[in-house]
Amino acid sequence: MEIESSEQAIDEGLYSRQLYVLGHEAMKKMGSSNVLIVGLKGLGVEIAKNVVLAGVKSVTLYDPEPVKVSDLSSQFFLHEEDIGKPRATVTKPRLAELNQYVPVSILEGELTNDKIRNFQVVVLTETPLKKQLEINDFTHANGIHFISTDIRGLFGVAFVDFGPHFNVTDTTGENPLSGMVAAISKDIDGIVTCLDESRHGLEDGEYVTFSEVKGMEELNDCEPRKVKVLGPYTFSIGDTLNFGDYISGGIFTQVKQPKTISFKSFREALKKPEHLISDFGKWDRPGQLHLGFQALHAFTEKNGSLPRPYNELDADEVLKLTKELNEQCEEKVEISDKLIKQLAYIAAGDLSPMAAVFGGLVAQEVLKACSGKFHPIYQFFYFDSLESLPDNVKFGEEECAPCDSRYDGQIAVFGKEFQNTIANFRAFLVGAGAIGCEMLKNWAMMGLGTGPRGAIHVTDMDTIEKSNLNRQFLFRPNDVGRLKSECAAAAIAKMNPQIASRIISHQDRVGIETENIYNDDFFEALDVVTNALDNVDARKYMDRRCVYFRKPLLESGTLGTKGNTQVVIPYLTESYSSSQDPPEKSIPICTLKNFPNAIEHTIQWARDAFEGLFKSPAENVNLYLSQPNFVEATIKQGTSSKEILEGIQNYLVTAKPLSFDECVTWARLKFEEFYNNNIQQLLFNFPKDSVTSSGTKFWSGPKRAPDPLIFDPENETHMEFIIAAANLHAFNYGLTGETNREYVKKVLSNVIVPEFTPKSGVKIQVQENETVPQASTDENELQEIVSSLPSPSSLAGYRLNPVEFEKDDDTNFHMDFITAASNLRAANYGIQPADRHKTKFIAGKIIPAIATTTSLVTGLVCLELYKIIAGKNKLDEYKNGFVNLALPFFGFSDPIAMPKYKYHESEWSLWDRFDIEGDLTLTEFLDYFKKNHELEVTMLSCGVTMLYAFFIQGKKREERFTDIDYSSLRLSQLVETISKKPIPPHVKALTLEMCVNDRNDEEVEVPYVRLVIRK
Repeated sequence: MEIESSEQAIDEGLYSRQLYVLGHEAMKKMGSSNVLIVGLKGLGVEIAKNVVLAGVKSVTLYDPEPVKVSDLSSQFFLHEEDIGKPRATVTKPRLAELNQYVPVSILEGELTNDKIRNFQVVVLTETPLKKQLEINDFTHANGIHFISTDIRGLFGVAFVDFGPHFNVTDTTGENPLSGMVAAISKDIDGIVTCLDESRHGLEDGEYVTFSEVKGMEELNDCEPRKVKVLGPYTFSIGDTLNFGDYISGGIFTQVKQPKTISFKSFREALKKPEHLISDFGKWDRPGQLHLGFQALHAFTEKNGSLPRPYNELDADEVLKLTKELNEQCEEKVEISDKLIKQLAYIAAGDLSPMAAVFGGLVAQEVLKACSGKFHPIYQFFYFDSLESLPDNVKFGEEECAPCDSRYDGQIAVFGKEFQNTIANFRAFLVGAGAIGCEMLKNWAMMGLGTGPRGAIHVTDMDTIEKSNLNRQFLFRPNDVGRLKSECAAAAIAKMNPQIASRIISHQDRVGIETENIYNDDFFEALDVVTNALDNVDARKYMDRRCVYFRKPLLESGTLGTKGNTQVVIPYLTESYSSSQDPPEKSIPICTLKNFPNAIEHTIQWARDAFEGLFKSPAENVNLYLSQPNFVEATIKQGTSSKEILEGIQNYLVTAKPLSFDECVTWARLKFEEFYNNNIQQLLFNFPKDSVTSSGTKFWSGPKRAPDPLIFDPENETHMEFIIAAANLHAFNYGLTGETNREYVKKVLSNVIVPEFTPKSGVKIQVQENETVPQASTDENELQEIVSSLPSPSSLAGYRLNPVEFEKDDDTNFHMDFITAASNLRAANYGIQPADRHKTKFIAGKIIPAIATTTSLVTGLVCLELYKIIAGKNKLDEYKNGFVNLALPFFGFSDPIAMPKYKYHESEWSLWDRFDIEGDLTLTEFLDYFKKNHELEVTMLSCGVTMLYAFFIQGKKREERFTDIDYSSLRLSQLVETISKKPIPPHVKALTLEMCVNDRNDEEVEVPYVRLVIRK
């Protein structure tokens, strides 16, 4: 079918996070692509869901087959009342709800070449090999991109053919590298030397161009020049002999080169396959599975169905067919009978986690076909997760035979007994965002927690926003504003009604403040915790709780096309917190304040200005008006006290606006201060021709000499700054704003801007480690400011409105201000400005996200969940994973084993502790460890409360612990006495940390103590 062409503007509110993965150009190309998806069991609908969410021009479905009860194992858009109806017919309206911009239709009748002709991408699932070959012959010859894929139990395959000449515009999706130049030699092979503060990061064969080079101007905006890497700070760029002499400056920028890939047809590739390796620990499997999947097709064509689960005769026939195919190959493969028979045993299985893995992978390939962005799979991809099979289950034909259950697809792989174990598992999902939604969908299909003992707890305190709808597929437009956890729970209850009474939604953040809700009883009843969080602090907190309660933790995360999974198993692996990423590199204060050289610096400066103008002063005013001792406490702070009190004075007395016109005046004066006066002062301190003590130019290297800006009401950016700043200032005071430019210009024409004269003696920080002496604050000066403030009682009930930064509301002036403020500062320093889209990304610290990666990562997590449910206890049976769908790359490794420590003859790990029943006195506690463990406790603490230290003796102890009777007070009473806080009633046990000496009087590290004080 042909869809009429109509280019639509990209809805940045909806596609915000995905745009940071794909970019506008790729999204526009996707918007002109019609996609056909054949087969709508679990895998087909997973692909369709991800493609519809991504935003192609249209999606057409083909699957006239009637719904069977076993389809409910993985097809989340089918319900029991749909059994017997055509799969495409019942799936279409539910898919269409996901994205109003993507029309979804059904292809009727036979699947013929003529009907395929008008599609840009064709995806085949559940299609006989003969038909796949026939369709690919046509697509390969007619420039139509072709993908075929299938999952068979814990095995899966994908094949990609994008034609003989497919152009990839960007193979990696990484931002082009760029850096500042320190020198360029004039030579037959010119050498570029970068500033020694950052490595160039380039590789041999890549290309660069230049800008802002002085002297050797021929390089500016030159044709891309090929790089040869000489070292981390140097590279050569070919002949520069005929260029001018390099003087100074310059920025190199990597130029991405397009790549043309020639794909073989399916028919040709079957004979000479090229494989993308999914797991380097299973390098010998792709060749075997390539033959095994063909044997399954041959078996199905001959017998009319896939092999029966765990049927020996069928498995032997598949093995025989595999070996026959191997004999026909030019390059023979060593066949493992066990592997091929296992493939046959579980081929009838249909698992939601496998559908999620391949649904995410193949949907990303569809987007590559549409856009040319990222490197496609070349050309076969085989994957299996046989380790997910339980070791302690007796598999057999009867155990795994279908029983007219919605879980028949899963029972075919794991059996009825294990299905019962899955149903009676108790899980806690922390977060109901993108990963959380996908996880809940998989759990609903698996039947997790649906049994009499089973339960699923999900918590998320956030409400649904429009930008969530692009990848958090359980939510719909009419859910915006509602709680995520409640909507997600209701959505999966529709997918599997058996889960409705077993899922409990919470709205409380996980943290110390909610340990009365997520208490000992709550955690002790759980079997597994799964994190679906977007911040490290919450992840670490949940990790500590899982270590304390000795619960398995499934951890995962995504960043654009990259994803990772980690399994944390008690007494087996290290914990999530055992290793951590290096901290983000921060921008030096002096760079932000005075010497920016990149747009990231000016955006951060603008973000700080936003807080300093519209949030912090208003908050300080409100504290002054509401807290009786605020002034005294502020004066005690020292250095910042004058700045805080002057801010209150300005916002409450000297510069308090009474009308919007006064807000415009304020904004105009801020413009002058930021972009003219401060720059004049900087150039007064450091003129453009100034040199350092060593004789080098001050304004060189990373320091860019600025120029003051002259305000121009006809300049778009100048006016955007004024309008945004004035409206935000008006919001602080509850005044009505105005966006009419002519009106604002009229007000501006009457503003008198005082002339500025730079001052001598102003100290400006030049180096990061340099300390600029602070002007001493005179006590009388502070008192003068305080006396000028109106008494809080005279303004009873009066409050300012602090502005809380919200990046996703295009009507609130927040991003308008930051974009304009940043670009004006960039203009000061000759830095290339950034559009609103890029500014929002940096200022809002947005994490790029796309549904394809999320789908795949949660599928991998659920394959590990099967192992936890099975109680596997060997390290090499679990897998931590890292994927990058852009490259594409898959890497799996065994989790890192828990580190082990030792004291005396006892070995321990992070999972161990001393468990003591009963609320001992301190004396009894010390005696207990001396007598039972030959350990002398030298220090003891509970949280931040020091309970005992050997060096606090005599008079010091009396001073610190007056009236404390160590011999009679229980440890819980001791904690309450010293901390001056009661122990909350939900706390059953105290966690005590101690320093100890061993029997040789040497200090040794030991586990913490869990002291049970209440039953």
